[in-house]
Amino acid sequence: MLRRIELDVLATVDRGDTISELAAKLDHSESYLSRAINDLTEKGLVYTERDGRRKRVVPSDARAVEIYQDLVRQHSHIGFSELVTGKSLEVLYYIDQPRTVAEIADLSNNYRNTVNRILKRLRDRGLVGTDDGHYEFNADFGRLNEFARELVHHLHRQCLEAVAPMGTILWEDYDEFLAQAEQEIDAAGFHETGLARFAAFDLQFLLTDHRYYVYSEELDEVSPAELCCHTLIIDDGSRYRSYCLLLLGHVDIDEEELREQAAKYDLEDEIDGLLRYLKTQGEVEDDRLPAWDEFRDLAADYEVPLPP
Repeated sequence: MLRRIELDVLATVDRGDTISELAAKLDHSESYLSRAINDLTEKGLVYTERDGRRKRVVPSDARAVEIYQDLVRQHSHIGFSELVTGKSLEVLYYIDQPRTVAEIADLSNNYRNTVNRILKRLRDRGLVGTDDGHYEFNADFGRLNEFARELVHHLHRQCLEAVAPMGTILWEDYDEFLAQAEQEIDAAGFHETGLARFAAFDLQFLLTDHRYYVYSEELDEVSPAELCCHTLIIDDGSRYRSYCLLLLGHVDIDEEELREQAAKYDLEDEIDGLLRYLKTQGEVEDDRLPAWDEFRDLAADYEVPLPP
């Protein structure tokens, strides 16, 4: 996300510092500082203004910048820039509530040894403590989690606005997000999902004016299990739940994978309800699910076989 030098710049820059002034403060060459400032500018965390021949650096009004600078001012004895880079930021992102090492490792997809090493550094500095094996922040250092989440959201917004200026983020995690856009997106990391994606599984629905994409650098394509969860995030009403039921009836989806995706998207109850609906032929009390006779007719229209 951010290199140490970029964090040092954010911690040090006052409104209107020149690059030479920042270089003197941080004891780095102007060329090295210029590269860091260019990177921060691309990320929307600072911007520059011309003042004659000089270029002045101004912090942006991003919430993440404000939080970070407040933390540095209040705890100037703590070298935050060496504590919140790389995988450390990812660990901070997931301490939004008391969590065990195993929970943080699972959520962040890191080795437990890596998480343990990061937490030890944070604990040695007095930033976190443990209670019955669960790590949480001490005092007001919970703002580190707020900083991590605001920074991730800001960078996701920058990523989306670069390809869809009017786009909206519907869900996000540390390294991916689900977004609604007004136009087609053809850019690295963006994968179409929502109703348009159902066509890949021989289910053709009338599309809305909006397009939906999941951004992930690790994903090759949206699986049926992921598509089902994305659909419920987009709209959890009865019509979209019926579409998910058609998908579950039409495609052989591994139930364990589906439940793993449900846990990731905090949709365990919703997915459990859909699975029970199909297994019990509609004997589920949920007014957002169709009557079984209605769904059976819908499935016949789309040539989706239902269990006897």
